Order: sequence, then structure tokens, then C-alpha cells
Amino acid sequence: MTKKRFPVLIALLFIFSGCGMFESVVKSTFPYTTNLTIPASSQPGKQYTAVNIATSYDQNFTKDGNNANHVGEVMVVSAKLRSTDPAGFNIGNLEYVKFYMAKHDGSDEILVASRTDITKGVGNSMVLDIDNSNFLDQLVRQPDVRIRMVYKLRDGVDTDVTVKLILGLSAYPNN
Repeated sequence: MTKKRFPVLIALLFIFSGCGMFESVVKSTFPYTTNLTIPASSQPGKQYTAVNIATSYDQNFTKDGNNANHVGEVMVVSAKLRSTDPAGFNIGNLEYVKFYMAKHDGSDEILVASRTDITKGVGNSMVLDIDNSNFLDQLVRQPDVRIRMVYKLRDGVDTDVTVKLILGLSAYPNN
């Protein structure tokens, strides 16, 4: 019986001693996502803004009651834009797009992804250029993270269009 308990105790010891590693793996696994709407009233050639709150499966990342203090150096490692409604919307209808992450009130805004050279026939999904020059540690510890999309249409749209932003993050354990 004691031979079976020993490996379990060793495993539990590693799990609890490695909270920073566990939290960094969790943070690096679940992306932040948000849906943003491009209204049909948007006119080609003009710059517009859309704002929404981003969510993540690992949203409980505040210092009040979890292990967020074990994780640092959070940055964007991937960003993708996909049309969801209508699913076949051609993202090539956008001339450019920029995404900013901020606290719920819009403060501490940081550019996280963009694409300024969108081709006309790109289709319904597109990989974005990331900006990982800033750490997002303080932003992802907020209860709500705001995403602001700045865009310009190449052609008009007949209906409201919903696009989904998917931000992959990377985090490292604090020592």
C-alpha cells in the first residue's frame, strides 16, 4: 500500500511546487477571443472603431484568490481574425485593421495585432501581424479586458458583419 502512495505523493509535491509553471501553461493554452461588429452603415474609405470585451476560458486571472502572481511576461504570440456572421464574409473587404487591448475603461491601451496590407481575396480568415513589444501582465489580470478594433472598409457591406478575434498568449512562471 505504501508503494502506491509514494508516487502519488511525489506527483502532488511537483504539482503544488510548480504553480507558476502550471499557471503559465494554462495561460498559454487558452486564447482571448471577442466578437466585433462592422455595421452595415460603415462607409468605404472612412476609419471606424468597434469595441467589445474579450473573454478567455482562463478568465479568473486576478490576484484576488488565484495564482496570478506566479505568472509574468504575458505577451501575444498569435492573432487571427475570422468572419463569423456571415461566415463567408471576405475579410479582404477591409483595407486595414488594428487591434488594441486595454483595461475595461479604455486606459493603458496597447496595440496587440494589426494588418495593413490586406489583399482583396484573402477569404473568411486571416492571420494578423502581432506586436509583442509590450508585456500584457497587468491587462490580463483585470476582470475585463477591452479590445478596440480600428478598421477601414474597401467596399460597403449590405448587412452587419461579425468578426472574431482570437489572441493566443504566452506566459512564463515568475521566480
